[in-house]
Amino acid sequence: MTPEPAVAHREKKRGFMQPLSPEERTKAFATAKKADVIERQRLAVRYHVEDFDVADRPRRFLQVFASILKHTNYRVALDHYIRVTAKCARCSVACPVYAATQDACDIPCYRSELLLSIYRRHFTISGALRARVFGDPGLTDEKIQEIADSYYNCTACRRCHFECPMGIDHALITHLGRYILSEIGIAPRALVVSVRAQLIGAAGNTSAVPLAALLDTLEFLTEEIQEEKGVHVPFPVDQEGAEYIFFAPVSDYMMEADTLKGIATVLKATGDSWTIGSKNFDAINYGLFYNDQIMEHVLLKMEAEARRLKAKKILIGECGHASRTAKYFYPTFCGGRDALPVVSILEYTQRAVKEGRIKLDPKVITERVTYHDPCNFARSGWVVNQPREVLKAFCPNYVEMVPNGRDNLCCGGGSGTVSIDEIRPYRTTVGGKLKSEQIRGTSANYCVAPCANCKKQLRELMEDQGVACEVIGLHDLLYKAILLPKDPNSGEEGTPASEGDRS
Repeated sequence: MTPEPAVAHREKKRGFMQPLSPEERTKAFATAKKADVIERQRLAVRYHVEDFDVADRPRRFLQVFASILKHTNYRVALDHYIRVTAKCARCSVACPVYAATQDACDIPCYRSELLLSIYRRHFTISGALRARVFGDPGLTDEKIQEIADSYYNCTACRRCHFECPMGIDHALITHLGRYILSEIGIAPRALVVSVRAQLIGAAGNTSAVPLAALLDTLEFLTEEIQEEKGVHVPFPVDQEGAEYIFFAPVSDYMMEADTLKGIATVLKATGDSWTIGSKNFDAINYGLFYNDQIMEHVLLKMEAEARRLKAKKILIGECGHASRTAKYFYPTFCGGRDALPVVSILEYTQRAVKEGRIKLDPKVITERVTYHDPCNFARSGWVVNQPREVLKAFCPNYVEMVPNGRDNLCCGGGSGTVSIDEIRPYRTTVGGKLKSEQIRGTSANYCVAPCANCKKQLRELMEDQGVACEVIGLHDLLYKAILLPKDPNSGEEGTPASEGDRS
């Protein structure tokens, strides 16, 4: 399968890069796994997997597949897809991975067909009849291995969905394939270990941050804001009846202090009541990446904490996947129409700026600024213009990447792959190289990326691809320019960041 010439020409005009050189390909697909581990697990994938039962994998794969079909609505989608399945490869022109590798195995519809062919063969009457006539033995270990490898090459950015003439959601099929694999023990160890810490660990979050450490961090951040802004900005904890209960990716409390300070100062400026829960303060939900049951359990934890503190709304920090799971899956798993409203901090801040509840100094940020659209925000059209409106309110030297918005290019670390450190060369050479060239082309000093996963991936990408651009959160930048309301204790208005803080 190869792209149609006219469509391929159009994508070339949009800036798609040249395929990998032999040296880049060797680097991207190298594995750090030991030969004895690969032999023991009978699984030659580049990501680390905890030891699992390797006996009779095809039978167990089909048993899991059957169970998922029985207890979910995936069958409706699969029945539709096998009837309209297209092999025109139009999706290839939208895929940054295929643009890099030019490997037919990386064409989204080829990847989807790996799972659809199993469904067609084993779960339809016509498939069973054809197998009898032609002697098809069915699913093999080799097919499972190909799926295990291919489905974690994909970033599930869903850009291909717009090009499919039949409307096939290839990312949904990838997600289902990962779901089945995880139930037979094949899932990246980086994701599994973090989820285990979140659901049954003593600290109850993906980074195993104890509550005492969180409280110390919040106290320190309050002191820093006082020193830098001259205003007391508390981080309330366990305040019952607040308008918003705030969930941030727990990694922010360790690595994204300025993001948190920016968010706290916005909430200080608006005066709305909010709180952080002491029993659950982690917005991360890796279930979106590999297992629906995991996703449900994490959302139920969020629901329990929101109900415990009698919050009226759920406010999610700068995190694409956490915002998406809360916005679109929380109502499904946690109460339907009775579920609490979910608001992204990007929506909240844009509304506050539009209403004039936040004052920003347009003279503080003079550097060139561009904006990266996290796929989990932009692909559905949910959060696209809001952050741009905020940035344009105080960044006079704002420039756009092209393409952007719903047609954005993935950072290259989507669908949880950014958490798999052993495949970093792949992420920054294959999945994200096109993004690095896009950022380089803007000559921006700051690339605003309001997503914890995107920040990590883009920082590694800038380093590995040699792009001189600082990756920063929206609220990190806003913190530099925000003018806070008067502190009753000082009688003065808070000030923007000092010259020393702008570097």
